[in-house]
Formats: sequence, C-alpha cells, structure tokens
Amino acid sequence: MRRSAVVVALPLTCALLASGCSSDAGQGDDALQIVANPVAATAPASPQPSASPAGTVLGAPAVSAVATDASTRTLAVAVDGAVLLYRLDDLAAAPTRVPVSGGVERLSAANGQALASIPTRGTVARIALPGGQVSELAVAGQPADAVASGDQTLVAVRDRKAVEVYQNGTVAKTISGSLYSADEIVRAGDQTVVLDRLRTAVFSVDPAGGSIGEGLRAGQGATNAVADSFGRVLVTDTRAGALLAFSTGPLLLRQMYPVPGGAYAIAYDSGRNLAWVTLTERNEVVGFDVKGGEPVEKYRFATVRQPNSVSVDEKTSRVVVGSATGEGIQVIQP
Repeated sequence: MRRSAVVVALPLTCALLASGCSSDAGQGDDALQIVANPVAATAPASPQPSASPAGTVLGAPAVSAVATDASTRTLAVAVDGAVLLYRLDDLAAAPTRVPVSGGVERLSAANGQALASIPTRGTVARIALPGGQVSELAVAGQPADAVASGDQTLVAVRDRKAVEVYQNGTVAKTISGSLYSADEIVRAGDQTVVLDRLRTAVFSVDPAGGSIGEGLRAGQGATNAVADSFGRVLVTDTRAGALLAFSTGPLLLRQMYPVPGGAYAIAYDSGRNLAWVTLTERNEVVGFDVKGGEPVEKYRFATVRQPNSVSVDEKTSRVVVGSATGEGIQVIQP
C-alpha cells in the first residue's frame, strides 16, 4: 500500500494539535504542550538483526554520533571518550583517535572543524580537521548541540533552555524564552531553528536580535532534524513514525509523511536531494527523495543493530551509519 503524505501550510495559530503558537505562559496554559508531564522521545530499541548489513562494516565500539566534513574529506565518529577521524577516501586506514573529556552526544562538522557536544562536562570540543588538534569551549550548563555560523558558534544549552552565541570563545549573547529544552540547532539558509525535544516542537531563533520567535509542534515525539537544500527543516517524529518538513521564514509545517519503524536519525545529501532516515525498530536506513511535493522512497537498506546516527559523504553519496551497541560503522554506497 502506498503511503500518502499530508501536505499542509499551517498558519501560526493555536487551533491545531499539529501546530501551535509559542507562549510565555506557564506549562498549564501552553498550547504546544498536550501532556501534563512531557518526556522527550528517544530511539526505540532495536531487535537482533534479521538481515546482514548492506555495504561494508568497520569495527568500532558503541557510536554516539557521526559527521562528515566535505572540505577536508574527513569522517568524525564519536565513541566513548574519543572522536575517531577517518579519511573518507581511505576508510580502511586506521583512524586518528582524538581523546575528549567525556561522552559526546552530537557532532557537527564543516569547513575544517568538528564540534563535539559533551553535556556531562559542560564542554564543546572544537576539533581541527583533519589533524585532530583540540580546543575546548566551556559552557555553563549542558551543551546538547553546537554549530558554526560564520565567525560565531551557536550552542543549544539543554538544561538552561537557551541558545548561546559565542564569539571568539566567549558568550556574546544568551537567547531564551518559550523553550523547555534546547536540544538541536539547525541552520537552513540564513534561518536558524532550534528543536525542543521535551516540548516536541521547533522554534525560530534570531541570533542577531537575540530572541526566540514563533514555535510549532513537531508531531508527537520529535527527536532529530536537518536542513535541506530548499530552506526547509526536516524532522523525525519518532513516536508517531513520520518525517516532517517545515519551511522557514516564516516557520510553517508543510509535510507530514508516514515512516513507521522507529524513525530516528536523519541526514541529508544535497547533491541528490535525499533525506536518509534510520529506523531503529527495524535496523534499516531509508533514502527519500524530498525535492517534490512529498517524499518518495528511493532506497532501503539493512543496517547494523541500533542505527542511532547517520551521515552522508556528499561527494560520493555514501551513507555512514553508526551502531549504538558496538556493532560497527556501516558504509553504504547507494
């Protein structure tokens, strides 16, 4: 049976459960909250694999995050207490092991730098690529995600419900309001969006003006997000099993496409307009063409167990999947 997308263009009102207005009111009077005590969605547990993983699997301990940097041809893989740096053009070669101060929750990589968020240590490790030199950015609180934006670094600070703007290693601005939890930052063109997992919502952010803007519900349990080539933010709704597409400037929910099986990690291949979504309940990764009016499934591959992280080498379109249970780093050529 063919799945159908719900294509919508919702105004910023509080009338629908699928969307809502941002509010500074207490949690009891919050149109974005539909349960009394919200709990952030997490990756569903994977069963034992029923099929051999596609592609090639490199041995590695449990992986918490993966990221690729096209400019230096580097694959960064976060494992316990370290980030492994592989050469994308020679993945069989031994990686450079870069020790870090704690467990990495998220990795971003671009323009010769990887940012490793370490919430338990209040630190973002800045790793020069491909060499691996490390400097640390001290954060007051739990940094859940960090991205480079020009000469600034934007950090989502989960426990302080804020986005901090760092300039030259120091806090230039703290942006708060409306958030229950700041978990992931996405730059879509010149727009910035923060994902709030606890509230299962997305909010626009104005780093220059220092404000949190409009907010919309993102399904029943949003977990991860990525920008595409069309100025949109793609979000996995893990609880409901869906792929959501939000336009930015203004923030509008445009698509809801059913993706059953524990949709969790997401990455984007701008060269082929493919969104890659891992399904942890099925040990699969699925590639969707998202350039049209609704996502179209193009690829589906068996993965390593517990595929909690995914990235794409945009030069070759290879997909990299990390196993959170220590069953390796999987490399798939679609």
